[in-house]
Amino acid sequence: MKDWYVIDNIDELDSPQLVVFRDRVKHNIDKAIEMVGDIGRLRPHVKTNKTPEVMRMMVDAGIRKFKSATIAEADILGREKASDVLLAYQPVGPKVLRLIELIKKYPQTKFSALVDHEIALDGINKQFLSAGLKANIYLDINLGMNRTGIVPELAFDLYNKASTLSGINILGLHAYDGHFRDPDINKRTIECNEAFEKIIQLKNQIKSAGFPEPLIIAGGSPTFPIHAKRTGNECSPGTFVFWDKGYSDICPEQPFLPAAIVVSRVISLPEKDKICTDLGHKSIAAENDIKRRAWFINSTDSVLLSQSEEHGVVDPGPGHNYKPGDVLYVMPYHVCPTVALYDHMVVIDNHHAGESWVVEARKR
Repeated sequence: MKDWYVIDNIDELDSPQLVVFRDRVKHNIDKAIEMVGDIGRLRPHVKTNKTPEVMRMMVDAGIRKFKSATIAEADILGREKASDVLLAYQPVGPKVLRLIELIKKYPQTKFSALVDHEIALDGINKQFLSAGLKANIYLDINLGMNRTGIVPELAFDLYNKASTLSGINILGLHAYDGHFRDPDINKRTIECNEAFEKIIQLKNQIKSAGFPEPLIIAGGSPTFPIHAKRTGNECSPGTFVFWDKGYSDICPEQPFLPAAIVVSRVISLPEKDKICTDLGHKSIAAENDIKRRAWFINSTDSVLLSQSEEHGVVDPGPGHNYKPGDVLYVMPYHVCPTVALYDHMVVIDNHHAGESWVVEARKR
């Protein structure tokens, strides 16, 4: 839809401000359910939205299983009566006790966590035994992203050890393959399938040893359409709910719509060919190269040149006529950490800015 991002009462909004389009969020949730087919196989990651209202929209749509990156996100899911929540993180130190507190606080929700090392496993086992509980655990498998996880070749021994511990209930395997990001879906599919073959082999090894068939939770947003075509595994996209410029470029085959953007304004005209906006580091995720942080929806020739905390200097292209106060609608390249920069997001319905949603889980 042309000019979908235009907000009729834009003068009422301060800037920079995160805004979310309710109808597009609903569209994205519906499309994710449609893609996976069996809603019981969908386990969205809520680290993108961090917001009770969006989590409630998912629960109301019939989604019962979720992933979270933090205890704060998991706490909201418990409050929203999610049936099954995986803390997609290996809890160490005080986080183990916080997880135990969460389990006691929301007995109607089944909480689980990831483990990839025997020291962490032993620590969890000890703390849960002291609390009179058993920890639901998935082994986190490293398929080449090299961020977390145990390599598949060593995973069986850890799985076997977990099965012997009185404070541990080993459920299955978790594999995040966020490093497969080729814009060519055919190449991405080949890479994803080759890596997943190691999960299949590990699953068969576990079954051959007499264990129950392990549950498998696989993938993120780039590989969601690939894992969705399998049977028997759960899929864990996260960014889909808001989408962003980065995944719009990398994953054009997916049917999701950008649903969260940042409203920015021109604040100064420092040179003839430059404008300064209020789009600083504090306003949009800044981990990418400077030219891959912000895409200006209503000024597609504009390029972000530099940022400081409160300022974003932009080359608006030749012959511009911008003046202080002009509005720029900005799509983040990476929406997840952008959301975490805001205390609240303003909801847009039919081009009108209305209620606000607190980004509650940005707090730790």
